[in-house]
This record gives sequence, structure tokens and C-alpha cells, in this order.
Amino acid sequence: GTSRQIPQTIIIGVRKGGTRALLEMLDIHPNIVVAATEVHFFDWEENYVKGIDWYRSLMPFSYGNQITIEKTPGYFTSPEAPERIHDMNSSIKLLLILRDPTERVISDYTQVYYNRVESHKPVQLFEDIVIKNGALNTKYKAIQRSLYDVHMERWLKHFSLDQIHIVDGNTLIKDPLPELQKVERFLNLPSRIMASNFYFNQTKGFYCIRSDGRERCLHESKGRPHPLVNNTVLEELYSYFREHNAKFYKMVNHSFDWH
Repeated sequence: GTSRQIPQTIIIGVRKGGTRALLEMLDIHPNIVVAATEVHFFDWEENYVKGIDWYRSLMPFSYGNQITIEKTPGYFTSPEAPERIHDMNSSIKLLLILRDPTERVISDYTQVYYNRVESHKPVQLFEDIVIKNGALNTKYKAIQRSLYDVHMERWLKHFSLDQIHIVDGNTLIKDPLPELQKVERFLNLPSRIMASNFYFNQTKGFYCIRSDGRERCLHESKGRPHPLVNNTVLEELYSYFREHNAKFYKMVNHSFDWH
């Protein structure tokens, strides 16, 4: 009695915002099934041309009472994704998980840094990438990805604000349950995720998941220590994002506890 369904909900981003944690935590819910990998259907041309049946074939089998969710953090910053998703399903519900934009930039750098170290490629100091010729390098991709107002404007051309639920990534890490309960309500699901589904792992420094008698933590690539960043550089980043954050708060009628 199961079949593969096109997602009724998509986690559209943001990269290094906590998308994997959100997906794994939602997977606890009996009415949710999740795609195992990032699909990159709406943001990668070579996948999009394969068509909707190919996309559906990558989804898990589900029962009629279950919601299928996929997550691809690249969707949020993709110029094509909003219109393509709207063409597929104009009434879809979208989940967007965000965190402090400066923290997100540092986390983005950290992921690339470790990937390069593991591949024996040369690495640069954070400060050497972020500052060029004595000024903030605003062309740096990680900084571009943190301009939430710029990207959100594109999504709001195709979707109403009540179709996009914003999850506070900073809060999800510190206290997952309230954020997940808001998602349950947004998706019109019965409340099934409980405090007992989480336990704080002292070694890792974040919450792990307990469900179906099993315990699991996010992959070791998650929660890696960030480099210590020069205070002057931090202040430059805070200052640069301030105006963008203010625009974003206005756009979504909600403020966040960001620098």
C-alpha cells in the first residue's frame, strides 16, 4: 500500500543552517518520510532536465497519510529553484532554516576547509579570504549565501509568506523541541515529537536523537569547531549584514537574535 510521492514539503535551505539536523529530527515523526540524500533537482540543470518522474523515483516509499520531505540547501540561493518548485506545486509548504549570517559564513568556510584538508588541497586562512585589499570581500560565495533578504525576495515572488516556515537554526541546536513543534503545526501534523526523543551528548556538544529504541547522532562532519576569527573581521561582517538582516526581518515580519 505504499508508493513514491513527489514531496509535499521541501527544506529549501540554507546551507550550513542546520538542514540535516532538521531533516533527521523530523524523521522521528511517524507521518513523515524523508529522502535520504540531497536531490539537487531544482538547482542543477543536469538533474532538472531528467524530469519529474526521475525526481519522484528518488523519493522513499510512503503511505497515504505520510508527508514526503526532501532537503537541498542549495535551493534557497538558486535563481531558478523558486519558479521551478512553484511550477511543480504552487501550494507546496517550504521549510527554511536560518542562523546568524556571520556564523553561517564561518561554518561554510569550516566545511570547505576540512574538505580541502582531507583532499590534500591547499587551504587559506578565513581572514585572507574575507578581506581583500583591506576591504570586505563581498563577492566571497559564503558571504553572498548569507544575504537572506536578497534570496528571500525571489521566493516571495512565487510563494506567499504563509507557505514558508522559518526555523531558527540557533534555537534548534540549543533546544530542538519547541522549533519542531512549530513545524508540526505548520504541516498540520499531530504532535508526535517529544522531549524524550532527544538527549544532550556532552562529547559532541549538541543534541542527539532517540527513536524506535535507537540512539543516533549527526555525522562527525557536523558541529566541527570553528576557527577563532579576528574581532575586527567579525565586526566588519556584523556591520555588513546588519542592513540586510533588518530588510529580511521586515520582509518576514519576524526578528531574530542575530548580531
